[in-house]
Amino acid sequence: MNRLITFFKNTPALIIHILIWVVFSGITATHFFFRLGFVPNDFYMRTSIYIGIFYINYSFFVPKLLLNKKIVSYIILSIGFILVFIYFIEPLIPHPKESPFFHKIPDFRKIPNTIDIDLKKRKPGMDFKLFFPAFPLLLLFFALSTSIRLVSEWYKMEKQKVLVESQKITSELSFLKAQLNPHFLFNSLNSIYSLANKKSDDTTVAIVTLSELMRYMIYEANKNTVSLQREITHIKNYISLQLLRLKDSSGVRVNIHGDLNYKIEPLLLISFIENAFKYGTDFTGKTNIRIKITVENEKLNLYVFNTVSYQKKDDENSGIGLENIKNRLKLLYPDSHTLEIQRDKKSYEVNLIIKLKKDHV
Repeated sequence: MNRLITFFKNTPALIIHILIWVVFSGITATHFFFRLGFVPNDFYMRTSIYIGIFYINYSFFVPKLLLNKKIVSYIILSIGFILVFIYFIEPLIPHPKESPFFHKIPDFRKIPNTIDIDLKKRKPGMDFKLFFPAFPLLLLFFALSTSIRLVSEWYKMEKQKVLVESQKITSELSFLKAQLNPHFLFNSLNSIYSLANKKSDDTTVAIVTLSELMRYMIYEANKNTVSLQREITHIKNYISLQLLRLKDSSGVRVNIHGDLNYKIEPLLLISFIENAFKYGTDFTGKTNIRIKITVENEKLNLYVFNTVSYQKKDDENSGIGLENIKNRLKLLYPDSHTLEIQRDKKSYEVNLIIKLKKDHV
């Protein structure tokens, strides 16, 4: 079934239409042969004409009228076309002298495979012997072509809708990443500035660590997904940079364990950790931060806890990274993540669970 679906998706529509008509004609001709012992000579001409009628409705009536919501005009024109065809064209199509549709013949195999070719005696008119079998058959072809065209248009619209939605999500994610990178850089530079201001010997180490962070953001963060191992290394580098600027880092506890052989979207976890370091250090330099990342059963659990300092909050820039990450999670993991945030005057707690994608690279 999957191969059949793939075949129809990858094959041009013209080839599919030709194959369908070949199969349809073959089945119908086979039915005639086994029932009558021969294929009526008018079968090929009639089949060609009806296929033409199919595409007149498919290519003109439906797109010009029905798809433009001119339903009444479509119905009137369709019925009018069928009646005109039966009146002017149907009498001119050659018919077998004997037809099982109009006469009861004991042995169908005795029906002569001949055609009344005396077309000079034929003239337009409403022959009810032709009308009753032709009218429902033409209606069936019209209904079939209308249904196929409507389904085809619906499929195109759905495909276009998915494409537009995908482009929208890609555009939004690119915008969110573009916002996040400068935000991350500013926070890191603030940490280095703090070290330089204190003339710390760790300033050089901090600059080297920042270069590793920026290298990751330049060369890895533009990818759709990265190795979870690389993302965790990036987080460890960031934590190392933050520890350098702290007077007392004993209050920072980090625990990372589990199978890291998965893929994840880049820079998806770092903002929660940034937020902890930004607000988890009070004015005395005391820090209380707990970071735990656990990977098991194809799920990543990020737990971040920090006490809240009494420093003045920057209302203009506060929360940009967190809001971006929340939006990215909604776009990337709409039904495969849970995010719980608890806050009060003394603490801030984050619990994020994401269903991961296996890294086969």
